[in-house]
Amino acid sequence: MAERINGFIYDKDSDGLVTVTMDMDGPVNAMNGQYRVAMAETVTRLENEKDLKGVVITSAKSTFFAGGDLRALSSVAPGEEAGQFEMIEGGVKAPLRRLEKLPVPVVAAINGAALGGGLEICLACNHRIAWNSPKVSIGLPEVTLGLLPGGGGVVRSIHMLGLEKALPILMEGRHMPVNEAREAGLVDQMEEITTNLVEAAKQWIVSNPDAWQQSWDKKGHRIPGGDIWNPKVTQTLSAAPAMLYKKTRGLLPAPEKILDVAAQAVTVDIDTALRYESRALAYLITTPQAINLITTGFFQMNSVKSGASRPRGVERSTVKKVGILGAGMMGQGIAYASARAGIQVVLKDISLEAAEKGKAYSAALLDRQIERGRKTADDKQQLLDRILPTADDDELRGCDLIVEAVFENIELKARVTRQAEPFLAEGGIFGSNTSTLPIGQLAEVSAKPENFIGIHFFSPVDKMPLIEIICGRQTSDETLARAFDYAQQIRKTPIVVNDSLGFFTSRVFSTFLDEGARLLVEGLDPVLIDAMGKKIGMPVGPLAIQDEVSQELTRKAAETHREMGVLGSKGDNSCNIAVCERLIGEFGRGGRYHGGGYYEYLEDGSKQVWPTLYELYFRDDMEMPEGDIGDRLLFRQVIESLKCLQEGVLRSVADGNVGSLLGIGAPSWTGGFIQFVNTYGLQCFIDRCEALAEQYGERFRAPQIVREALEQGGTFH
Repeated sequence: MAERINGFIYDKDSDGLVTVTMDMDGPVNAMNGQYRVAMAETVTRLENEKDLKGVVITSAKSTFFAGGDLRALSSVAPGEEAGQFEMIEGGVKAPLRRLEKLPVPVVAAINGAALGGGLEICLACNHRIAWNSPKVSIGLPEVTLGLLPGGGGVVRSIHMLGLEKALPILMEGRHMPVNEAREAGLVDQMEEITTNLVEAAKQWIVSNPDAWQQSWDKKGHRIPGGDIWNPKVTQTLSAAPAMLYKKTRGLLPAPEKILDVAAQAVTVDIDTALRYESRALAYLITTPQAINLITTGFFQMNSVKSGASRPRGVERSTVKKVGILGAGMMGQGIAYASARAGIQVVLKDISLEAAEKGKAYSAALLDRQIERGRKTADDKQQLLDRILPTADDDELRGCDLIVEAVFENIELKARVTRQAEPFLAEGGIFGSNTSTLPIGQLAEVSAKPENFIGIHFFSPVDKMPLIEIICGRQTSDETLARAFDYAQQIRKTPIVVNDSLGFFTSRVFSTFLDEGARLLVEGLDPVLIDAMGKKIGMPVGPLAIQDEVSQELTRKAAETHREMGVLGSKGDNSCNIAVCERLIGEFGRGGRYHGGGYYEYLEDGSKQVWPTLYELYFRDDMEMPEGDIGDRLLFRQVIESLKCLQEGVLRSVADGNVGSLLGIGAPSWTGGFIQFVNTYGLQCFIDRCEALAEQYGERFRAPQIVREALEQGGTFH
């Protein structure tokens, strides 16, 4: 007869087989306080059970087990490391170790996602059986949250798979489909969705009554691929730190700790390694990097994706036909992303030839995917059939959405808006893919400004996950909701901001470029400037990324803003603009694809600093602490983000953090530019800003909103 043990249902049948069904309070099973009590009491019951023949562990939820209690973990304060170690050792590790030492087979019947702690429960079982279903995903994603699998995941996966196979699983933190997990060795048996998993698990126990001892507890156990005495393992561990540093730049402690625990796992006995793993997790829980990654990477990201910024009470919509004006770099990417989502696309340019060239971009992307085995020729044809290249406005008739993606010229955008807007379907909306121009001014030519909205894509569109949605003064809630739904329909993450020059992402990003230019003009070595940009965690340095964006684009944007009378009204980018205009005007250097910029680009694909740059700006006597250089490049962006929040450009802290991570390339360890301030400490941030301002200029003064937040509780949330 089934009975409840806290959050578990305990059911022993007449054959001596016990089914433990995890059914904890709340929507998912999680490794929280209730779990720790339930698992400990359940294992004690199993240890005292008479005539026990085997155990099946499964779930009453659609998700097998969701992992750790991230809200509790992200609230752990510095200095609580010892208490966390005791909790991990006694509350998590000890019951699982006792479970796997039961003298009967234990089988995990995986009916849904088993991630993190969920997979760790499975690894403590003798056999893992799972449904062959898209709803089943397997993995150890802790590293993406600044943590490591501290319930035995690092040690057991290495003892089960070997160091070489386990390390990528631990370091990448991917969610694997069930067939991939089986190939990796994390799942032993797959069954179709129609199969009763519990019955299949019981059948395995009956057929394998002696398969109860874990391989690592058997005498003579050897780790697959060898232990520390194996030359290949030693070589891997010797080379790994340098490779890891190249990837993380020493900014993320979790991968380093995983590597450290992995080395212990192949060196000492399993119980010692498990304790070492507990200490490593206890340390990581208290780090600001983990708090930042959990806060933004999980909670705020989920909030954004679940529609926290979407107007309430507006029925969800689906775009069936989208028109795209301009088949250049941005337009062709938007066409591909839309067609990939099953939307009919009309790709319009001034000539059919230009439109067909834009469609060819999708064909090229698909050809590369076919080469890698990710798509078939049929997949390619089906997607291409959804894209209609044209130079005829009439083909736009009936579009639910039209997105203009022409050059950043307000007159050109006004002209194409007037031409295309009449062809929208009844109730259709018009979106401008602009990165800086105010939506309110662009909407002035619209017949229905309430249906006009900014939809800012990022390049390359096929890879960049973010869309910045910009609401003009007259944009209606219905239009915002429809733009939001379209972004999610094409599998992008939308943030919502209010209208302003540069909006959020472009405005903040431009400060990174400007500060790089200021450091150059002050006489620093350009190699050092870009190296420090990467050292703080930005994907590339400010000079290198300016070349990619192009000095020519910066010049044209500045020219447009001058004509509009708004240049410099939001943020001071005067130094970067002046340097770009000088490089173009005096030397014809407009960027990587416009004659070169800060760098010269060689035929072999390499690049080197343009030598004349040293003659123009470099000073031998210029000295500046590296800490100041790094903070100048980082704090400029953080301060501008806070100004966007203060001015109401940002509607939420979550939008700012997610937008800076996905759209600007904010260092992942910060959790986004606003979250960074929380763990840096608001008073410490104010003090550092004051020091930078005194030394380098007023642009580093902390915005008033920081002092207000400090008075009201001390965090941005």
